[in-house]
Amino acid sequence: MPTARLSGFLRQAHRAWNLLHVDSAQARALAERATEGACRNADTTAEGWARLALGFHMLFYATAAEAAVELRRAQACFDAVGDRPGYLLAGAGLARSLWRQGQVQQALQLVLPLRDEGVRVLRHEQLGVLLNAVAGCYSAQGDSAQAFAYMFEALRHAGPRGGRGFDTVLHCNLSHELLQIGDYEHALMHVEQGLSRVAALKNPRLQSVLCINRVIGLTELGRAVDSLPDVEALLALPADPSGRGRMAAHFETLAIAALRAGRTGLGAELVQRAWTQGEALLPDERLERVTATGLLAHMQGRQDDALAALLPSADQVIDDAGSPCSVRMRAQFFGVLSEVQAAAGQPAAALAALRQCQRLQRMQTQMASLARYQAAALQTELLRLQHRLDENDAHRRSLERARAELAAMNVELTRQVQQVRALQEALLQQATQDPLTGLFNRRHLNDALPTLFALAQRESQTMALAIIDLDHFKRVNDQYGHAAGDRLLATFGELLADQCRRSDVACRYGGEEFCLLMPRTDAAGARRKVHVLLRRWRAQSFDIGDGITLQGLSFSAGVADTSLDPASPDALLKAADDKLLEAKREGRNRVGIAA
Repeated sequence: MPTARLSGFLRQAHRAWNLLHVDSAQARALAERATEGACRNADTTAEGWARLALGFHMLFYATAAEAAVELRRAQACFDAVGDRPGYLLAGAGLARSLWRQGQVQQALQLVLPLRDEGVRVLRHEQLGVLLNAVAGCYSAQGDSAQAFAYMFEALRHAGPRGGRGFDTVLHCNLSHELLQIGDYEHALMHVEQGLSRVAALKNPRLQSVLCINRVIGLTELGRAVDSLPDVEALLALPADPSGRGRMAAHFETLAIAALRAGRTGLGAELVQRAWTQGEALLPDERLERVTATGLLAHMQGRQDDALAALLPSADQVIDDAGSPCSVRMRAQFFGVLSEVQAAAGQPAAALAALRQCQRLQRMQTQMASLARYQAAALQTELLRLQHRLDENDAHRRSLERARAELAAMNVELTRQVQQVRALQEALLQQATQDPLTGLFNRRHLNDALPTLFALAQRESQTMALAIIDLDHFKRVNDQYGHAAGDRLLATFGELLADQCRRSDVACRYGGEEFCLLMPRTDAAGARRKVHVLLRRWRAQSFDIGDGITLQGLSFSAGVADTSLDPASPDALLKAADDKLLEAKREGRNRVGIAA
């Protein structure tokens, strides 16, 4: 067979690989034709790439076991011809098939040794595929910090220009992992980015997974009703390559969304469909199926049946070290269990389950913080590895070529350092800033107050502190919804920031409470300043829709300064807080001052 025809099969196989996420149906058709032609003409390299494309297609549209058969054949072809990039990608696919079958530790043992060589020989979306496989293993293991770090790095390598649709996959995976660590707003942001890109692709499976992630995010944010269009659209998809394929349908996820939206009939149908799918392979899927079953019984008023469904799993998921389930799934489970036990007249058990739920939610917050730092650490580690590899290559080239490459590396390193610095600055801002109002948060107040207090004492200056509480804020939330309350808080934050001097420190103290530190100001001056703020706040009016306008808003405040005896940061806070409570008892809409 002439070489041109043999290379034609390889080109066809490469095109199939490149179209995997762009046009999944065409990718499969091309891969099948390339496999047939390559086998007929003993083109082992082309056969390897064709089977690689087929195997990855099956990971999305068939079963993990079927995909593993093709991927092993592809890896054998690559091993025979010494094609290392193909061999590494086949290994990444096999790792993915293993963890999809519940063999997470074996998958991690397979793929981690491939990482360093992958950094050296793979580029762009191919390196992203390998890093994403590592991320998937860590995600299935419940290690969201490591998973998030590897996905972040994979997305950096597989941007929209050279990603051939794989960047959309990564937005999908990042949204999933952000859901796991409880960062639902950012998860929905990645879902929307993924959906905006998938609109240009012919990949219904990827679109369906993005929609499932949106259903989860909206449900966790208490907006299950908004997820119903996605639920209906997902149920309409056929279980073949023209729709979602034969992968897990996530009926239990959709059932919880339907039940939370008040669609009990639809929820019951989905729970039944979940159980008819057979045994779930992954621990999270099994636990969510149990949770959905318990929630359905609870919504139908069958509390005994709900407890019978949920309680056998409680001991299995309470242990942080021993449970194979993710923190999000466990928090969701205990949240439902608490609801059921409360409805069943078991307040002590309900409180214990609620505390477990809240503990796991705090763990999610800690995982989110760790994930961001882990991303930066992994990026630095891979940059160092790349730097060493590039140096080794430079030594094998001429001096002139080595100088040119070193200059290019310095430019790249500078860019990466800027990225790391930007990430660090963003993390610092997230740690000290309240996202709703833009003011500092209580954590920053706890750091700033002792420092400013000590400075005032050292310089023999007076510093004043005011605590402000928006009057009747709960009534706004109850009558007009939390969205209106959030707008109110954000507007007050803007007003407070506008009223501040550069030396003042304005913080959101918690809920509808705010705290203002005013260096070189005594209590009387602070009271005048807060009175001005109160007048401006009372003059505000808010159109919250439906022809409703809020007017005559007010707040209560307490003011104290460092002339207190004995003086300390805690005493200053307590004095202001006492005057705030006194102002509220006296009828609100006033400013109390500690004499």
